Amino acid sequence: MSESTDVPAGSKAKPAAPDFLGHPRALAFLFTTEMWERFSYYGMRALLVLYMVKYLFLPEHADTVIGFGALKAALEFVFGPLDVQPLASQVYGLYTGLVYMTPLLGGYIADRVLGQRRTVIIGASLMAIGHFMMAFEQLMIFALLVLILGNGAFKPNISTQVGELYAPGDRRRDRAYSIFYVGINLGAFLAPLICGTLGERAGWHYGFAAAGVGMLIGLAIYLYASPLLPHETPRAMRVSDARPFGHDEWRAVISLLILCVPVTLFWATYEQQGNTIALWADADVDRTISLFGWSAEIPTTWFQSFNPFMIFAFTPAIVALWTWQAKRGNEPSTVTKMAHGCFGVALANMILYVAATQAGSGKASWLWLFAYFVVITIGELYLSPTALSLVSKVAPARFLSTMMGVWLATSFFGNFLSGYIGSFWSVMARSDFFLMVATIAAIAGATIFVFNRPLRAELKE
Repeated sequence: MSESTDVPAGSKAKPAAPDFLGHPRALAFLFTTEMWERFSYYGMRALLVLYMVKYLFLPEHADTVIGFGALKAALEFVFGPLDVQPLASQVYGLYTGLVYMTPLLGGYIADRVLGQRRTVIIGASLMAIGHFMMAFEQLMIFALLVLILGNGAFKPNISTQVGELYAPGDRRRDRAYSIFYVGINLGAFLAPLICGTLGERAGWHYGFAAAGVGMLIGLAIYLYASPLLPHETPRAMRVSDARPFGHDEWRAVISLLILCVPVTLFWATYEQQGNTIALWADADVDRTISLFGWSAEIPTTWFQSFNPFMIFAFTPAIVALWTWQAKRGNEPSTVTKMAHGCFGVALANMILYVAATQAGSGKASWLWLFAYFVVITIGELYLSPTALSLVSKVAPARFLSTMMGVWLATSFFGNFLSGYIGSFWSVMARSDFFLMVATIAAIAGATIFVFNRPLRAELKE
């Protein structure tokens, strides 16, 4: 999964006695808080498109949703007439996009008004309320708005507190974020299995309510850990340095902004996982698994656990490969790795192109989908963490938090664009759709390669 876990360099922290894997005890609580928050987010996300397409946006139910007519009219004003599936894809893209835009506001409010702790508590509370509101179909649109605002308050400030557990120069910081990233993906792995199964088998509302319970558990853990959390950084220290950018600083910022364009295309194609890929898995994939005479059908939402599980499995191997390449002096640059990540998404969609072509009017084996997740996960590992590392290295230190917010905005525009791309699902042949997505991802990778040499010079790689 794609998550930002970087904080400004130079955060003030008082060294704490290590008692959690050689790290301060507070890391364990931040880890579990984030795990439950991601559980709630990905649990709801696993159900959202299926819920809209198979139930809520059908004519017999849509009129019960408060504000549905206004939302549909607004989206059709921009995109033209929308049937049930394209409308659901647009709503999904708008929601998943806005959760990556509002952290700009949440970070600003924490820095200037409320502080990190209070902003995290408010964000977690709003998200719990939003998930429980999702259990009432009439409130669906307002529930999404509450979730968007809650995520904006929570996301930038929980990860900032991880960095503030360590004094400047503490080499444990990178490892701490690796542990924290495991929490993110553990929550993302469990969510479709629990919330998705409840939603598909017991009823949509049970799945959404389970996501709300997960968020309440995360909030309770955070409140319990309050005495262990780092002290707030004084406001004056955060905003005192306001001198204009120098020439080198502007060059670094402009170089990063150039990279934002192809990275936006990466996220637009990558985020089809929770949108059109979920629809394809539900309708066009033979999900039957057979072993020694025993057979069962894999629930659609379980496929969304493949990616976070593979992140656990593949990360050590990828890191070991880069270490081996570094010793031989041929480790790819960060920019080159990012291009490889885009090509990984292109290759993953070409796998589905072959699957859809061979299946014709029948159903494709779930093993094709498994292969898709293997390749796209490797692509994610080449782009997402390395891109965050790049921003933390080259952005001006006094502008790092804002630059991270700008970088998160690529996910906003990417998710919004993913909804637009997904709206073509119902009017294109499956093979043509996957070929289109693969082409977009390949264009993103080629763009990064074209700018590779000048960007490497500007980014001092």
